[in-house]
Amino acid sequence: MLVGVVVLMVLLQIPLALACCSVVLAALSAPRRRHGRVRRRYARVGAASAAAGLAVLAFAASSTAEDQHYDDFGSAMTALAAMAGGGLLVLGLGPAVPWLLGLLGRQAARLPSPFRPAARHLAAGTVRAALTVTTTVTATAIAVTVTIVSAATTAQDRARYVPEAVPGALVVGEFGPAEVASVRAAVEQRLPGVPVVERGLPRERVSVELDSSSVSAPFVGDQALLRYLTGAPPARYDEGVVVVVTADGENSGSVRIRRDSSDPGGSPSYATFPAVTVRPADPRIHEVFVPAKIMHDLGIAVDPLELIIDPAVHRATQADQERLEGRLGEAFSVGLEQDFQASTWWLFPVGTLMFIALLGALAAMRWAGSGRVLRRIAGGSAAALRLLAASRAVLGAACGSVMGTVAGCVTGLLLRWPMTTSSGWEAPPRAPFETPWGWIAVLAALPVLAAAIVALACPSGLAPAGLGANRGKA
Repeated sequence: MLVGVVVLMVLLQIPLALACCSVVLAALSAPRRRHGRVRRRYARVGAASAAAGLAVLAFAASSTAEDQHYDDFGSAMTALAAMAGGGLLVLGLGPAVPWLLGLLGRQAARLPSPFRPAARHLAAGTVRAALTVTTTVTATAIAVTVTIVSAATTAQDRARYVPEAVPGALVVGEFGPAEVASVRAAVEQRLPGVPVVERGLPRERVSVELDSSSVSAPFVGDQALLRYLTGAPPARYDEGVVVVVTADGENSGSVRIRRDSSDPGGSPSYATFPAVTVRPADPRIHEVFVPAKIMHDLGIAVDPLELIIDPAVHRATQADQERLEGRLGEAFSVGLEQDFQASTWWLFPVGTLMFIALLGALAAMRWAGSGRVLRRIAGGSAAALRLLAASRAVLGAACGSVMGTVAGCVTGLLLRWPMTTSSGWEAPPRAPFETPWGWIAVLAALPVLAAAIVALACPSGLAPAGLGANRGKA
């Protein structure tokens, strides 16, 4: 198991390494002199890499678009290949960055006047400008990809989630018949005045056979347990009637209770009982309630399995769970069903990546031109200097964030298909993919906004080192 995890972690570094190499490819393809052209050899490598990555992503998405069973190993390899394709796509963007900066420099006259100096200086920055802008491109692309994929996997996990208990219920289990009294006393001590519902478990192998299915672990108890399953006091309760708790609308007039023989070669025995169907407290619950009297009439002993705090009577909290855990210790399980909780694991890597993207944007802003030139263009006006500094900051950051956002959207929208496959034989349909456009807009605008704020706050401190001596000659 440990070896498999290590191998998986090593394999996951491949797509990340490919994406990060885009910075190297951008530096190699950048012109070595002012107004030079992108080096064609590396441009061809970048174009081939981007095309190959896009083809791999498209193939992986099309091959996993069906809602069907997928082999664990095969789907894992497809997802890994798709991530490698995304890495190749981002890698191929390396030569596109110096090409874009050169295009901005050649078309600077067509830009609004505050952006013209920044466009020319970015184009003249060659290798350094390409490195900094590509850093923002790569970090933004990966951050947007992670955001889109995490939104898709979260939606799929939410659709597949089946609660282990009624949402809001506090369930105490993993105790023996001799311990039930002490466990109940502990629960009543920590939650005074709160009714405790008991679920029983037959000592023998018993199953309830419905028209189209069989339930091997029915809920055995009293009227309070039925109220817990239905969320409301039952309109009719009969100790001789089995209750099918489901939202599917199945209405069985009777059910058979199968009792397996304790002898190895013995045959099972059956007993038929009337049944009714009621709706559950949560539509995802599909259970069968058997009154304890039926088991007693069949001569089947019932042991306590769980103690439950019904959320319809008392809404338990995390503090209640912690108090019970402290009282009972680790020997017993204490679970609070809080329904589906969306994972927030993606916030840390996305935050780290956006910090790197911001550093790239600030570095691109710093090397976007001489502070002496900006002050000469501003004509001694502090307001004009701030406008020019903010304009070059926004242009440098926008070149990276916009390209990175587009690449991340393409990668994420294709990658979410192989990342949401199901290995179950009865694969549930995929949940609708809701693209988090709000988060994407924030990720795209963050480097630009931060660079503009820094430039407006300190326009004279953005010139490259070594130019301070020229300030007095401005």
